[in-house]
Amino acid sequence: MDLLNRALPLLGEGLVVTLFLGLTAFGIGCVAGLALALMRLSSARPLRTLAIAYVSVFRGTPMLVQILLIYFGLPQFGIIIEPIPSAVLALSLNAAGYLSENFRAGIVAVEKGQREAANAIGMSYWQALRRVILPQAVRMAMPSVGNRFIALMKDTSLASVITVVELTRVAERVGSATFRYMEMFMIVAVVYWMVNTVLSLGQESLERRMARAY
Repeated sequence: MDLLNRALPLLGEGLVVTLFLGLTAFGIGCVAGLALALMRLSSARPLRTLAIAYVSVFRGTPMLVQILLIYFGLPQFGIIIEPIPSAVLALSLNAAGYLSENFRAGIVAVEKGQREAANAIGMSYWQALRRVILPQAVRMAMPSVGNRFIALMKDTSLASVITVVELTRVAERVGSATFRYMEMFMIVAVVYWMVNTVLSLGQESLERRMARAY
């Protein structure tokens, strides 16, 4: 209990940073992922090729390597990014690669008749996409998107390698100061579990809410 009381203020600060990294990266990743999904489904071959290459690179390489490349590699080209922005950038780019496939699967799953009906009543491509296709695609992609969000929240722990003081970094600092690594990492593991449990419950509630209209 004394260890928990000692670490509680630092854990609170680390939790705020963890949530900031996860939420920010997820928001940016959703926007970029949706753009990549539309590029992948585009009739323009260069856009499709670019999207396929992006997804291949960011899904095919470890996120840890991506974080290290951005933080330690870019300064060699004169691009210096602070630790937290570096972590957000790496997490966002990686999340976009995975989310693009989630969104693409949702869009493809929408019945072709929906698109034909939208065209028949005079909707443009973008109007049909915004009013007909995307609402249904997001509903169908919600389980996989939610799972990606939970995974991303755990992946924020990798930011500790570039000195970002999130939950895992707090555990390392307090553990090294007290030599009670087991207890500290167990405490942090429980915090991650609690956060992701709340997110899972929120995901289930959102899925039920979105399914009511159907």
